[in-house]
Amino acid sequence: MIEKSLLADLLSVAVSTGGDFAEVFAEREHVTRIRFLSDKVESIRDQVISGVGIRVFEGTKTYYASTTDTSREGLLACAAAVAGAVGEKGGKRKILLTPDTVENRTKIGRYPDDVPTREKTDLLREACVAAKTTDARIAQVDGSYLDTDREILVANTEGLFRTDRKVRTRIAVSAVASAAGENQSGFYGPGGGVGIEFFDAVSPASVGRRAAAQAVTNLTAAYCPAGTMTVAIENGFGGVIFHEACGHSLEATAVGIGASQMAGKLGEQIANEKVTAIDDGTIAGGWGSANIDDEGTPTTRNVLIENGVLKSYMIDRLGSRRLGLPMTGCGRRESYAYEPTSRMTNTFIANGPDKNEDIIASMEYGLYAKAMGGGSVNPLTGEFNFSVKEGYIVRNGKICEAVRGAALIGTGAQILQDIDMVGENLATGQGMCGSASGSVPTDVGQPLIRVKKITVGGRS
Repeated sequence: MIEKSLLADLLSVAVSTGGDFAEVFAEREHVTRIRFLSDKVESIRDQVISGVGIRVFEGTKTYYASTTDTSREGLLACAAAVAGAVGEKGGKRKILLTPDTVENRTKIGRYPDDVPTREKTDLLREACVAAKTTDARIAQVDGSYLDTDREILVANTEGLFRTDRKVRTRIAVSAVASAAGENQSGFYGPGGGVGIEFFDAVSPASVGRRAAAQAVTNLTAAYCPAGTMTVAIENGFGGVIFHEACGHSLEATAVGIGASQMAGKLGEQIANEKVTAIDDGTIAGGWGSANIDDEGTPTTRNVLIENGVLKSYMIDRLGSRRLGLPMTGCGRRESYAYEPTSRMTNTFIANGPDKNEDIIASMEYGLYAKAMGGGSVNPLTGEFNFSVKEGYIVRNGKICEAVRGAALIGTGAQILQDIDMVGENLATGQGMCGSASGSVPTDVGQPLIRVKKITVGGRS
């Protein structure tokens, strides 16, 4: 995307006024989005994102500028602008760049750009028609298709010069069931860090039927009672609880400035001994995976919590400076327009020692959260509030009637201690995570887990 000689010149200019480190990030991403609404294709959008960001460090201070002008003159002006923000005097440094490659863990079977738009539209239509015809009470179906093909280049004053290419594909269906003047919704949106071969393993029709079934279940459900109770949270997207309530508190962006409940706790027992949590950006085909992060560091399998003991944080370059700890390959950004920060990739609670059937059987009374929805969290305090998208009452070890309107309320530190059973059916769910460096694709996951007590919001 940019010649090596020009990259060296840009880096030299960027540190010419006193910065001790500079980085150039270049990106070109082709994005296709298709939306299906009310029995027809609502929109088809093709977008190309292309630009360059230049960052300079002065200790733990950072300076950043970006541009879409990728001419030599435009890029040099961007580098000079960042240098000018650092200071006024200094001298150019000679930068030697050494191009190298890292292992490519995912082989793409069918690149999105090689597949006709009509074929992609037909895949989405199949999912939406399946949702619509699942039940006569399905009143509306909203479907979306996404594929991205992203190429990046990273070079810095330490001599690093690396490139990477990442492809992602996703389909999502939201269905609304209606009866007697009442509406309830269901959603399912799987994706992967692969090409169109994703649909060899995931049937679009099954995606639509799953969203519709959830909507119908909620339409006939009673309201969930409120109170403190035992809760079993199912696998896959159930992992959003750990992602939000605990994961963000383990990112160096918060830890490095002391704005995290987990700051200063390395080596401490922070969770039940059955809990092992991992952030792994190396998983082949993972929604949040990459060969390198957006700072050029190879991604890693980073064990955050092992048998309840805090072992590591997720550490980007700035976090490494602040904490004095090695980088873990988690510096991520939405695009060249954002400065990277430490972010989760594929984050999950690992399989545990308990049988899934024993988890449910152990519950005299409680809530089975089959599917989780969205929520909010304060990383400093760990306080969270999450909706349960599909839930059921458990009585005497049996899953009974469906309930709706449930919310899980608590703190990350407490829920880690109160997870007292961990099952063996690890699965992941896909989503987009927003933070200081924009919105990035992240996997969340876990097996079935049991929380011995948690506040459930509902109706008294």
